[in-house]
Amino acid sequence: MNTLSKSLLGAVALACAAWSGMAQAEAPMVKTQAPGYYRMMLGDFEVTALSDGTVKLPVLKLLAGAKPEVLLAALQKGYLKETVETSVNGYLVNTGAKLVLIDTGAAGLFGPTLGNLVANLKASGYKPEQVDEIYITHMHPDHVGGLMADAALAFPNAVLRIDKADTDFWLSEANLKAAPDGNKGFFQGAMASVNPYVKAGKLKTFEGNTELTPGIRTLSTAGHTPGHTVYAIESRGEKLALWGDLMHVAAVQFADPKVTIAFDTNSAQALEAREKAFADAASQGYVIGLSHVAFPGLGHLRMADDKQGYTWVPLNYSSLK
Repeated sequence: MNTLSKSLLGAVALACAAWSGMAQAEAPMVKTQAPGYYRMMLGDFEVTALSDGTVKLPVLKLLAGAKPEVLLAALQKGYLKETVETSVNGYLVNTGAKLVLIDTGAAGLFGPTLGNLVANLKASGYKPEQVDEIYITHMHPDHVGGLMADAALAFPNAVLRIDKADTDFWLSEANLKAAPDGNKGFFQGAMASVNPYVKAGKLKTFEGNTELTPGIRTLSTAGHTPGHTVYAIESRGEKLALWGDLMHVAAVQFADPKVTIAFDTNSAQALEAREKAFADAASQGYVIGLSHVAFPGLGHLRMADDKQGYTWVPLNYSSLK
């Protein structure tokens, strides 16, 4: 190689090194995720999981039913700490005849890291005004807050469906006044979110187990709240059960369903509903969706090999092409 060639190669190498260093220095970190939606087909129905965001919960302080060291060991086994960044998920079901949203996220009722469900619904290709009906699993703020967009109905054309036991409890002024100061916000958030739909004549309650629209039935699972509801969705022999807050912490409660959480209105009832739902899902093999399992919160449950608990099997990713 002659002197000129060596000089040219050296110059190119220096330029590449300089460019590489400059590019690394000038590329800022983005620190955001892709739009939070994920689709699956269920028979003839299209189901879109929607992320409202995540919120950090001090789960070690909130969980009960096992010794703290046992709970901590379960969290650590799942590579988690005492505080867990917890997903808040909603689900949009297009039956072909109706567009149904199940839970609406928190909007501004549960801190600045939530409130993304409507934006992700739009990113997924739908508009809030296209939603025909909204089904609420229960009236905690991270499930009903998204009903409102400031002072306006976030879903202006939707009929709102909630179990009457929950509306009777959470919309009661007497219950609000009697609640401990630390719990009053739950009542106030429910009232602020649901009462505008009541005023607009858009709330239509139901009681117990019933079919709300062809292919979607309710299953009463009282305990977490007085009217907590699971929604069973079926099309062409395929089934999805949306469990709402039947459980919260996957690393702990799948292995030990007897562990409860402080948010339960009636922990004994919540435990009974959870154990029954776990056993049914594991024996039948249908898909389940959970509000607080890592987004998109969709998967299967099977009995653990030691028969002492359950194993969560997240849904296999599909591009739907």
